[in-house]
Amino acid sequence: MGEALSTFDDYCEAIVAQTDLLARHIKGADPTAAVPTCPGWDLGRLLRHVGADHRWAEEIVRTRATGPTADTSVDDPAAHSDVDDSALGGWLAEGAARLSGTLRAAGPDVPVWTPADEQLVEQTTRFWARRMTYETLLHRADAALVTGAEFTVEASLAVDAVEEWLEFSTVTEAYEPLPGTPDLLGPGHTLRFDAGPAGEWLLDLTGRRPIWRRGSGEAAVSVRGPVTDLLLFLYARPAPGVVTRGDAALLDLWLGRTRFWLEL
Repeated sequence: MGEALSTFDDYCEAIVAQTDLLARHIKGADPTAAVPTCPGWDLGRLLRHVGADHRWAEEIVRTRATGPTADTSVDDPAAHSDVDDSALGGWLAEGAARLSGTLRAAGPDVPVWTPADEQLVEQTTRFWARRMTYETLLHRADAALVTGAEFTVEASLAVDAVEEWLEFSTVTEAYEPLPGTPDLLGPGHTLRFDAGPAGEWLLDLTGRRPIWRRGSGEAAVSVRGPVTDLLLFLYARPAPGVVTRGDAALLDLWLGRTRFWLEL
C-alpha cells in the first residue's frame, strides 16, 4: 500500500504547489475556452472559482468561524470579474499563499466550522488544509484538459485524495433511502478499488452504513486502474486507464449517490 499524504504541513505546502502548477497549465491560454468537465464554465470562471475557494477557506480559518460562512463568491459567475484575465495567475498564487500562511499560523487542531459531517470529520483547520489541496488538484486536472498540459500527480497525493473521497462516501446523504431510488445498502453490495502498487480499498455496503478499509477482498464490483486515473474516475473526469467489472448497476448507483456533493 502506498503511503498516503497525512501531515498538516504537507497539505499547506501542496496547496501552494498545486496552485503553481495550475497557473503554469493556463499560462497563455484563452480564458474564454470552455471547460468540458465543468459544464457551462469557461477557463476564466474555473480559475476565479478556485481563487474564491481559497479566499473563502482562508476567511473561515482566520476568523475561527464556528458556523457557516457565506460562500456566494465561490460559484457566482460575476464574482471577481474585476480581476483582469491576464492577472489571474498571480491572483491565484496570492490567494493560495495567503491560505497556506493562515493555516500554518493556526496549526492543524484549531476548531472551526466545516461543511462536513461532524460524526465523520473532525471540525478543525486540518479539514480545510486537506480539502483545499484536492479542490485545487482536481480543478488543475480540468484546466490541463482544456490546455493540453500534462497532468501528473504524486502517488501519495492521489492515494490520500481517494481516501478522502471514500470518507465522504459514507455521509448520510450518500446512502440514506430515497423515494424512487434503489437502496444502496444491501446484501452482496461490495465494491473493490484496485490501484495496483499504490493500494487497494474495499467498500462494504452490506450493513447499516457504508464502511471502507484498505486492502482487498471479494466484491460485486471491481474498479481497477492507475491511482491518478482512479481518482479522476471518482470525480467524473476522463479516466482512460480505469476498467470496471461486475455489477454495473450497483456501481452506477453508488457513483450517482456519492457524487451528490459535486453538484453543491
